[in-house]
Amino acid sequence: MATRGAVVVIGAGLAGLAAAVRLAAAGRDVTVVEAEDGPGGCCGSARLGPYRFDTGPSVLTMPGVLAGLFGVAGEDLDDRLPLRRLDPYYRLTYHDGSRLDVRPGEEAMAEEVRRVCGPAEAARYVRFRRLLGEMFAIEWPSFIDADMTRLRSLLRPYPLARLAALGGFRSLDALVRRHLTDERLIRAHTFQALYLGMPPRRALGIYAVIAHMDTVGGVYFPREGGMHAIPRALAAVAEKAGAVIRYGVRAVEVETDTAGVAAVRLGTGERLAAASVVVACDLPAAHAGLLPPGSGDWRLRRPRHAPSCLVLHFGLDRRLPAQAHHTLHFGEQWNSTFEALAAGRPQPDPSLLVTYPEGDDGAAPEGHATLSALEPTANLLGGHDWDRLTPRLEERLLARLADLGYGDLSAAPRLTLDPPAWKRRGHSAGTPFALDHRFTQTAWFRPAAAARRVPGLHFAGMFTAPGVGVPPVLISGRLTAERILESLR
Repeated sequence: MATRGAVVVIGAGLAGLAAAVRLAAAGRDVTVVEAEDGPGGCCGSARLGPYRFDTGPSVLTMPGVLAGLFGVAGEDLDDRLPLRRLDPYYRLTYHDGSRLDVRPGEEAMAEEVRRVCGPAEAARYVRFRRLLGEMFAIEWPSFIDADMTRLRSLLRPYPLARLAALGGFRSLDALVRRHLTDERLIRAHTFQALYLGMPPRRALGIYAVIAHMDTVGGVYFPREGGMHAIPRALAAVAEKAGAVIRYGVRAVEVETDTAGVAAVRLGTGERLAAASVVVACDLPAAHAGLLPPGSGDWRLRRPRHAPSCLVLHFGLDRRLPAQAHHTLHFGEQWNSTFEALAAGRPQPDPSLLVTYPEGDDGAAPEGHATLSALEPTANLLGGHDWDRLTPRLEERLLARLADLGYGDLSAAPRLTLDPPAWKRRGHSAGTPFALDHRFTQTAWFRPAAAARRVPGLHFAGMFTAPGVGVPPVLISGRLTAERILESLR
């Protein structure tokens, strides 16, 4: 029989590790099983000769979420995972040759807007920035950093009424255009819809809080080890708190008895008895064989997956001293690019996110550097022949990078991640962005974080609420752990 309160966590990604840290810190018997040889999951790492690349998220916001996780285990974020705040958070470049740096602090950012867009738009920006802050102050405690597993969690009259009054239930595009007039600044506050897998005209205005996290709260980066340092640090804290992490071991079946969850069967033939199980991996794949009968969720009957991306990781034989850490190169087209993604087609004129992690000295030999270019594209559900399409998109992206001043990178060491590659890495539909964030896949309408008919079976990660992104995934893991602790009191 399982030790009272014994928990098995399936997956050592950010969500699984967040749950493990919280549970182990509370004194629970926790075992994490991970099929790969190390922690990370989606927040992974890959090597190509002497170069190391982050193969998952490149943007870290809301470091307080990490600090809170480390804090429950008696650890300090600055000691375990020193971060630096980027400046600029982003560099935004436009097809007309203009450039806008997203800077820390209201005064510095208002001056940057004044320089690029004029004094009248700068005044409008300051008012809009404060609106974003008000929306964030309402949404964060009520709907983001909160348990949304119960329908009644949505029924919070004052926050909902206040968000409606602020324009949160308009489209994101309409909300931003109501306050800003310069197209460049509008794009700076609506491109975040790409994170949601939605066009700005269809995404809800409540998601303007993502722009607040990015452009006001700030973007951070680990001082050593790149983004993959985050799961490594979480794993170390979980183990210090008492969790056992087993790498290179695959969970093949969650077993139940009349009381609910009973054990997790491993590929080795072992059986780990458990009172609770946290499934922190790709949910559609888990429902295809790992999970027991009765664990199905009506929210996954017709899942709407987000678009995917093509990422080219380059090893450079030089450094780029004037390059920002994150640069967004906006294409001339805008609405048509989102329409193409929504229709399952590659974008005709994509905007690119170029990441140059200059502070990650261990990612390349001395005098060398790494560079990553991300282009949003269709997922595998569009039925494209990726053996033919990927080379064409690569060629176009290389040409675009050359035109943008990065030089000819065709002969540089290169790692390509396209939708089939994301599928091989365990992402359903070939997208690392899980489900999109349309209203019917938001909050309580997103796949449940607990199986109603299988006591003890819980879920964490980007398929559940709050959703996609480093802070939401960490919050998901922590909330799952807190529900388990509450149930065992």
